[in-house]
This record gives sequence, C-alpha cells and structure tokens, in this order.
Amino acid sequence: MTGTPPGYKGDAPSARHRISLLAGLTILAALAGAASLLIGTASIPFARLTAALAGHGDRIASTILFELRMPRMMLGLAVGAMLGIAGAALQGFLRNPLAEPAVLGISNAASLGAVGALYFGLATAHPALLPLLAILAALASLAALFALAGQAESTLTLILAGIAISTLTGAGISLALNLSPNPFAAMEIMSWLLGSLENRSFEHVRVALPCIAIGMALLLWNGRALDALTLGEEGAKALGVDIARTRARLLIGTAIGVGGAVAVSGAIGFIGLIVPHLVRPLTDRSPSAILLPSAVGGAALLTLADLAVRLIPTQNELKLGVVTAFLGVPIFLIHLMRERRLW
Repeated sequence: MTGTPPGYKGDAPSARHRISLLAGLTILAALAGAASLLIGTASIPFARLTAALAGHGDRIASTILFELRMPRMMLGLAVGAMLGIAGAALQGFLRNPLAEPAVLGISNAASLGAVGALYFGLATAHPALLPLLAILAALASLAALFALAGQAESTLTLILAGIAISTLTGAGISLALNLSPNPFAAMEIMSWLLGSLENRSFEHVRVALPCIAIGMALLLWNGRALDALTLGEEGAKALGVDIARTRARLLIGTAIGVGGAVAVSGAIGFIGLIVPHLVRPLTDRSPSAILLPSAVGGAALLTLADLAVRLIPTQNELKLGVVTAFLGVPIFLIHLMRERRLW
C-alpha cells in the first residue's frame, strides 16, 4: 500500500524528541554551571554567595564569585561545547566513530603552539600571546592538512594526513620537554599539557569565546551535508553536496574553535570522543541530530568534571585532563561492550 496514511504527522514525534533531549541536556548544563559557581574549595555560605551574585555581598565573596568561579564556569561550558560538537561533526564527516579533533592533528598543533609560547617565554611577555600562538598553530596545521590531502576528497586521505600532522606536532611537544632549559620550564609545560581551568580570568574568556562561536557556527552549517554523506561521497554529490566546500568549512571551524578552546584550557581529551557516543542512542543517529546535543552534553560533562576536580580531596588540585581521561575510558569501554556492533 502506497501513499500517505491518514493522520500522518511527518517528523513531529522526532522533533518533539529532539526538543525534549535538548531541554534535558540544557537543564543539566545549567545545573552544572550553577554548581560550579556555588561550590568550590573555599567554603562560603550559600547566603553570602547569593548576596554577592545580587551585588550586595562582601568583597571576598564577590572576588571569589566573579573573578575566580565565573570565568572558570563560562570556560568550562564553552570549551566543553566546542569539543563535543567538534567530535560529533568529525565522526559524521569521516564516518569514523573514533574521530575527534586529535585525529586530524588540530589539538596537538594547538598544544604545540602554546608549548612554544611557554618554551620561549612569550607567555610571560603578554597574556594574549599563548592563545594567539595556539590558534595560529591550529590554522597552520589546517593549511598543512590541505596541502597533504591535496584535491582528494577521500576521508581516508584526510585521516592519514591528520595522523602524520599529529605525530609530527606530538614529536615537537616531546622535543620542547626534552630541551627545556630548566626543570621549572618543563613543569610549566607539562602542567599546561595536562589541561586545567584553574586561575582563568575574563581575559581568557574574551580570547576563547569568539573563536568558539565562529567554530560552532561553521560546524552547524554542515548539518545537512553530513546527513547526505551517510549515503557515501557519490550519493552526497548526487544530492548536490559540494564535498570540498563542506570539508573546508568543517576543518576551518574545527581549527578555529578547538584552537581557541585548547589555548585557554590546555589539552583535554575524550570529551569530543565520548559525548557523541553518549547522545547518539538518544537521537535518530543522523549526524545533524547529534551536533547540538553533543555541544550541550559536552558543556555539561566538562563543567561537572571541573567541579569534581575541585571537590576531590587531594594535596594538589587534580588536572582536568586527567579527570576526563579517567571518566572517558570506562564510559567508552562500557558503551563499546554494550553496542558490540559497527557504528
């Protein structure tokens, strides 16, 4: 029997489900952000913090809230959102469930730029130089990726070129550690590579947010093209998708967004890999349906991980990259054992 059944509602149930999923994740991210503002290593009564938030608090509570916790919360949400959506977009474009920004060498390149700023002492000359070099290094890796991949539109070519760039930039980071002029410089580099949002200010927020906004906008632009690519490259071309332009938008968006995020947070892994896997079963599994939920889910997960960093009792505060790795690996293995099928 053909034709449209009576009372057919189109994709309304799917749309309602997407809205419900986004609403739930948004509430989770908002609660994580509120907890990040109200909870920390310094024990301050709730009444003092709410008074400071209303503009009537004492100077100590206001300083802790607005100069320490507020930038940290904003960066946790923004960096997590960027890493989450970048992982989802790259998994859809490369049709590889293990894809994330590190696969194309973008994360390592941004890290190498920041390490260069630390190694040569440029980070102490001006606070903006470290994020600037991280972003420039990410864009340079993008140029190298295009040069190595050439005109080939195959995703396998991109992955192989990305592995080459990631290996080269990783070797550069190791070389900087090996040739550090003194143990303190090596410790500073290693501390940055472990990832953290500690002691961040609104200066870091001003650097990161424009880059993240541009990156996310370019990735969201590719939603329909990513859906078409599930039919294969030939099928996508038949539907009118310009694969070269799609690739350019996706890679430029990832380079700018992840470069800006890594510049202020250091190297934080597994968010871009794990979050799309967590939200995918809750959607229709199309790449476009995963982008926004991955962004909001990444914001919530990274902010909660940063909250755990502050609450776990240790002599020295744990690094955020360490916590996300410990959280990410078990979640990924549990998901892998449960699915046991090709994505």
